[in-house]
Amino acid sequence: MSTPSCKDLIDFLDDYLAGRLSDPVRARFEQHMAQCPPCKDYLRTYRDTVELARESCRKSLALPEGMPELLVKAIVESRNGPLDA
Repeated sequence: MSTPSCKDLIDFLDDYLAGRLSDPVRARFEQHMAQCPPCKDYLRTYRDTVELARESCRKSLALPEGMPELLVKAIVESRNGPLDA
């Protein structure tokens, strides 16, 4: 079994929270969550973080003050490809 990447884990959690997992996969995951307090805690903090980020974006479309330009560029490039391509 290979170790999933960070993107794999984030995509899985996003699909779980959005209800996009198949019923069997969702059931297996929820069975584990019911028996694993550390994973349950992690999922709760992940869900809270996503919601806080969404709420922040709903309140203001401006970038947070002091956000480094290189960070903004890295985020855009990771989502859309290089800016200067």
